[in-house]
Amino acid sequence: MFSLQLFIENLVSLWAILFFIMRVLIVNTSENTGGAAVATNRLKDALNANGVQAKMLVRDRLSADPMVETIKKGWRTEWNRLWERWCVFWHLRFQRPNLFAVDLANAGMDITKLDAFQQADIIHLSWINQGMLSLNSIRKILQSGKPIVWSMHDMWQLTGICHYAYTCNRYTESCGKCSFLGSENADDVSHRVFMKKLEVYSHAPIHFVAVSNWLADIARSSRLMKGHAVTTIPNVLSLQKFIPCDKATSRTDLGIPNVKVIAFGAARIDAEIKGLRYLIAALRHLVDTQRVKKDEVCLVLFGGAKSTALLDDIPVGYKWLGKVSGENNLSKIYSAADVVVSSSMYETFGQTLIEALACGCVPVSFNNSGQRDIILHKQNGYLAQYGSAEDLAEGIVWAMNNPISCGELRNSVVTRYSESVVAQQYIELYNSILADKTT
Repeated sequence: MFSLQLFIENLVSLWAILFFIMRVLIVNTSENTGGAAVATNRLKDALNANGVQAKMLVRDRLSADPMVETIKKGWRTEWNRLWERWCVFWHLRFQRPNLFAVDLANAGMDITKLDAFQQADIIHLSWINQGMLSLNSIRKILQSGKPIVWSMHDMWQLTGICHYAYTCNRYTESCGKCSFLGSENADDVSHRVFMKKLEVYSHAPIHFVAVSNWLADIARSSRLMKGHAVTTIPNVLSLQKFIPCDKATSRTDLGIPNVKVIAFGAARIDAEIKGLRYLIAALRHLVDTQRVKKDEVCLVLFGGAKSTALLDDIPVGYKWLGKVSGENNLSKIYSAADVVVSSSMYETFGQTLIEALACGCVPVSFNNSGQRDIILHKQNGYLAQYGSAEDLAEGIVWAMNNPISCGELRNSVVTRYSESVVAQQYIELYNSILADKTT
């Protein structure tokens, strides 16, 4: 029976062999769900558009893209996911708040026998948690002899078990006494996983890639990174998909009033780390000091939420659009807004910021983490003092009163985050790793 997908895959593989095209396998838990998955998928497309045969290997596939492969689904893949989460739940003493803040990597699949793995010149790991790869799986990958690149979309690779360490710096030595676990034990599971990572990482060199200079600096301070290279390469921006739209038309389509519009978005807008409470406090400050009138401002929220209680505290008119998918819809939101705010406690990169800039919307954010690579203070946006709702309010007012041309905002990201620019950085990295391996 004729299979179009198999035909395309064979044709691409033949082309790669005949013309010596580099083959890269990018491993990620999901194809499109979550910020890391979206960034990884965009990178796959950018590499393929720039002369590399890049495939994604995922557990959770959502499309029929022939350049996305999935591990064989069965009871074992579901068991891996559930077993790891059960073990986390047990170590949390059956408390739910931090259930997805940590990962143990104690269950996962062996991908080294797959044809896609065997055929690849480079294995590029991305976000591989929640039962996709275990530390034992990663050990096998390192022992295979394949060159390994590993993109860091959060801090998990450099800590024992957490994705964000907040103010804790115990990862610089060996973790333990993990605050997520409520632990005072220096030999708790965070320490034991840390030490296992140290052993696993020792089997072969890993070239880690951080998506921002802030994350790269933190990574280099971790004991786990000793002996491994750390490079900064940002996430890619799909310039053909994020484009400015007419502001008035966008507002009409979205049902947004013709007032000053502030946008705020996240996968979960109520997640503590996303800092919506800081934005609400900043808006309260502006209303209380009469710098803005509450009926002349509309806050547009997009993303999911487990609890909507926080929305009751918003002091201005607002519209919650819920989960929004598709670059066209996101472009319309950014184009409708005058300001986009990211008030996160930490951002390893700041994907919404470059998307907004590409659509001609001025970003305002804190100056504490990955956003500093994107926003040039008072040139293409505003960097507020970390944790200061008052300075965040100043940034919002500055953005409203200092309009920057759409072209200028877009150009500030085109030269740094376009598909060709980011793909070329990865290609140079891949080539240097392959060259080192042959010498």
